[in-house]
Amino acid sequence: MGDRYDNFPIFPLPLVLLPTELAPLHIFEERYKRMINLCIEEAAEFGIVWLGDSGLADVGCTARITELIDRMDDGRMNIVVRGGKPFRLLRRIDELPYPAGDIELLDDDEEASESHADAVRSSYAEVVEKATDERPKEEDLAEMDAYRMAATIELEPQLKQKLLDSRSEDERLEIVEDLFTKAVARLERAEHVSEVARSNGKVRF
Repeated sequence: MGDRYDNFPIFPLPLVLLPTELAPLHIFEERYKRMINLCIEEAAEFGIVWLGDSGLADVGCTARITELIDRMDDGRMNIVVRGGKPFRLLRRIDELPYPAGDIELLDDDEEASESHADAVRSSYAEVVEKATDERPKEEDLAEMDAYRMAATIELEPQLKQKLLDSRSEDERLEIVEDLFTKAVARLERAEHVSEVARSNGKVRF
């Protein structure tokens, strides 16, 4: 069982934040302006929980403010946050001036296979290289887990929530590996179509 925190500030949003992911937020509601101001003053974290069509998710991610981009005269703010650790929302609290809850930080049940991680990093590097013509540095790749890789690409919130819900790094690696395999196939098809177009409909050998 992970650490538990009571009265933890909660920000329900139509997005999923992953550990290590950077996300810009525009703060405009009074209750959230109060919450974010408190977090800035106390250098404290808050939690982001996906608010989807079926309601509030059970698992969210802690967020720490890394940059206050600007603050307007009416108190609205533009900030950047970085994802921290997954947590389970145990109980919602409505008595405070802003949404809050009792949460429990979540740890993985098992460690990932390093050989599996290396294989997925290789697939990830291939996708990045095909999309940008630049391969990630090996020292950067060595530090990347499933969360870090997923945080660099655009994903549907349902899929990101699936990653956040999982307590197995091997399972998360399988999810992103499948994505990378499909992405490579799509990029290769796009290259083929582009090559055919440049050759007036005839493939060049």
